[in-house]
Amino acid sequence: MTHRILETFIGLAGGLAVGAGFVAFLTVLGIIPRLVQLSKSSKATKLYEFSVVIGVLSGTFLSFDDMTISIPVIFLAIWGAFHGVFIGMLAAALTEVLNVFPILTRRIGMEQSLLWFLMAIVLGKISGSLFQWIIFVK
Repeated sequence: MTHRILETFIGLAGGLAVGAGFVAFLTVLGIIPRLVQLSKSSKATKLYEFSVVIGVLSGTFLSFDDMTISIPVIFLAIWGAFHGVFIGMLAAALTEVLNVFPILTRRIGMEQSLLWFLMAIVLGKISGSLFQWIIFVK
């Protein structure tokens, strides 16, 4: 019985730590305000925030529930596209805030090759994702 209480406490503490880190990550990067600024949709700020909260809650529910959903392939493709956009926006926001690529290309003397460097990363990510989904997820 004490084992279950300890496991529950550790799980709750871990979830709170990861959740707090995720919120801090989004806050420090300023993803939502930057997205609003780039899309020129300041009237939809609450919708962006609501979408993030609903997405986190839905993802948490689906992670803990042992439910199986059978949906058509087209909806899976749309679901995967949403995941890809979200991860891409996180990566882009992180690199934009930190100016990682311009600094890296300047240090290794490849300023003129920045576009090729970025395209290699994008194509590598796409290839890796396709490989995972085609080979491992059937």
